[in-house]
Amino acid sequence: MKIDTRTAVAGATLILAAGPLAAGAVRAQSTINLPEIEISQTPVPTSANAGLDVNKVPADVSTVTAHDFEVQYKPSVADAITARVPGAIAINVDGSDLSPDLFYRGFDVSRISGTSQGLAVYENGVRINEAFGDLVNLDLIPPIAIARSDIYTNNPIFGLNALGGAINFTTKNGFNFHGGDFTILGGSYGRVNGYGEYGKQSGNYSFYVAFDGYRDGGYRPFGAQNAQRVLADLGYRSQDSEMHLIGQYGRSLLGVQGVTPQVLVNKQYNSVFTSPQTTENSAGLVQLTGSYDVGKHWTLGSNFYVRQFDQYHVDGNDADVEDCGGRLRGTLCLPADNAPANATKNQRVFLDQAGNPIASLRGRTDDTAYGTTAQTATHTTSEGAQLQAVNKDTYYGHDNYFVAGASVDNSDTHFSSTTSLGLLNSAFQNQFFGVPGAGDIINTRGNVGFNSSFVSSNATYFGVFALDTFNVTKALAVTAGARFNVANISLTDLSGSNANLDSMHNYDRINPVFGLTYTFSPALTVYGGYSEANRAPTPLESECSNKFQPCILETALVSDPPLKQVVSHTWEGGVRGLAPLPASVGGGLAYKAGYFRTESDNDIVSEPSALSGQGFFVNAPETLRQGVEAGVMYDHGPWEFYANYAYIDARYEFAAKFASPNNPMANANGNIFVRPGDVIPGIPSQLGKIGLEYHVTPKWILGADTILVGSQYFVGDDANQNPKLPFYNVLNFHTSYQITNSIQVIGIINNVTNRRYATYGTYYDTGTSATNVSPTLAANDRPGGNADAVTVAQPLSVYGGVKVSF
Repeated sequence: MKIDTRTAVAGATLILAAGPLAAGAVRAQSTINLPEIEISQTPVPTSANAGLDVNKVPADVSTVTAHDFEVQYKPSVADAITARVPGAIAINVDGSDLSPDLFYRGFDVSRISGTSQGLAVYENGVRINEAFGDLVNLDLIPPIAIARSDIYTNNPIFGLNALGGAINFTTKNGFNFHGGDFTILGGSYGRVNGYGEYGKQSGNYSFYVAFDGYRDGGYRPFGAQNAQRVLADLGYRSQDSEMHLIGQYGRSLLGVQGVTPQVLVNKQYNSVFTSPQTTENSAGLVQLTGSYDVGKHWTLGSNFYVRQFDQYHVDGNDADVEDCGGRLRGTLCLPADNAPANATKNQRVFLDQAGNPIASLRGRTDDTAYGTTAQTATHTTSEGAQLQAVNKDTYYGHDNYFVAGASVDNSDTHFSSTTSLGLLNSAFQNQFFGVPGAGDIINTRGNVGFNSSFVSSNATYFGVFALDTFNVTKALAVTAGARFNVANISLTDLSGSNANLDSMHNYDRINPVFGLTYTFSPALTVYGGYSEANRAPTPLESECSNKFQPCILETALVSDPPLKQVVSHTWEGGVRGLAPLPASVGGGLAYKAGYFRTESDNDIVSEPSALSGQGFFVNAPETLRQGVEAGVMYDHGPWEFYANYAYIDARYEFAAKFASPNNPMANANGNIFVRPGDVIPGIPSQLGKIGLEYHVTPKWILGADTILVGSQYFVGDDANQNPKLPFYNVLNFHTSYQITNSIQVIGIINNVTNRRYATYGTYYDTGTSATNVSPTLAANDRPGGNADAVTVAQPLSVYGGVKVSF
């Protein structure tokens, strides 16, 4: 494999000059002489000479390189970002290493509905936040195909949902990747991962293809997962233009067992609770990008795409049911404490597919481990276009950078959600036999508990933006700009029985940005800025915002009190540079440090219902996320070292009543009371990352890295009344040896110390129906019982493999 020289030098110098603290810089520098390095200020792919000098950007920018993704030897792109970006952390929420949640500065991107999404994510300029819920399926991106990933902050030009920032993945092509390679890895828990790539340039044309296949048996029962992903790029380049036709397809099957009651984990570390829990994802994309130099100072950029996304999710849960009693004795009902206070007994009756009441077991109903299995299906077709113009010129002796453009994205979604009745066995699996109505799709008569949804939605997003950076002096640059966002969202009930779902919502906003940078020398640049961003409620959130008619999260739709759009206000300042080191040491120390403060109005959060696996969305008046980030990186001779740290303070800035029925400190109505200053749960307060790589010989490399994650409140403990999920850290080793010019052997050890810890915590109902099949849970069903439920991390894992280059 060979990488185009221009790309390699530019990427390495960007790392040193901008302080993204990523691997892959040019080694053995005896002097430091940095050319100007440019990055794009928008998601639209454009030519290399249409970017902005990174030292003129009044915000933090982190870059993760192709090398960083490669040496993680992990199936998710989130892991490399975690290692290299100070404020980022991948958290395994539901047991899937292939698709963890990715937090940045306290904002989340996740594939899990019910998560408050706060980052805009792009791949080659195509927005990949799914229109129906702003969810992001990182499992569909092949890490081997990534040339670089830029993480932007304080920049509303990236459109909707850039509350905490934006991530832009850029894939390789045949102009910057030459040759080919194939890697096969295997090891613990039946994991096998094979991936390869090939790139070639022939005159003005280029071709690139990358593929990978992944299978893992899972470190917990029913946790198997697999993925197949492929990307192809056909390029054309002339003296003044460049075009790429890109095709991409990915599919995955995730065994996502989620949280397990702590009392079960204490008995057996890898135990699971209620199944099946699976998600099938697939997505296909066809994209055409173009960049055209017009005259000496103007560059035009374009991006057109069509994308299709499909998801099928199965979610097994326990179920609280009872005999209706009275004149309805002998039929199955939703218990009164799991239904709205104004719901009548007649509205709580369970109905089968034909609309008939489901028989109970009379006196044995309370002793039966009833369960439910929710099935959701999502099919989305999206298309969009982006156009922009970049001008780089000098006015009255002052350099100036100007970019303006527009975008339109349209998505049509068909969504269905149903729930089937079942019976839990001793392994907490839902079986569709053994009780009346088992296997039937169920509803409650008054739509107060279980409801089937069949809907279609349309989401159309428009954006117009402009940004200008003016060099007052060679050292001082001033940036100002804005983006105007419009979101039009409609939803239509297809069942003919739920007219409350028919609705239209329109949102718009102008988001400004301004800032300053001052470069004293290559060793020191100071920056500061302010910006605003907004996020419109998605169809999922808009139609699942009635606490009296909660939705399955993952997800059903039932009702429509309107939600307000989220608006963030961000102040940011910091320093970055490359400090030369003594000649006896050699090279330079790249560093950065900064402070950020983001206040969000009308943040959208989910609250749980008393029904297992269900919830609803509400607006939180004001939230605050602030903190500091710092990082250093040294790369010279045989040594490479990086260290990153972030402190994140995420808080509610209002007083309110939250529903949290399983929280042991909740009142009799299942509520807790949040006060101003309470910490937002599920967000680690401190993050530390350290990595070291040493070239023992030109052929042999040894490496180690560790991630330290601070304590966090359990999700559901918004009032901060219970103990936290403890701090944890994990240590990993890797090594490689180049046997010949074309053959390399690889060894990886993850969680070297075999540490047992939890990555995520929430609460479960200690009175669950599963107590009828589990003596451990039955013994815990008492006043003061342990309601903690956690996702445990993967134990010690060892992998080995071979990479062949040609």
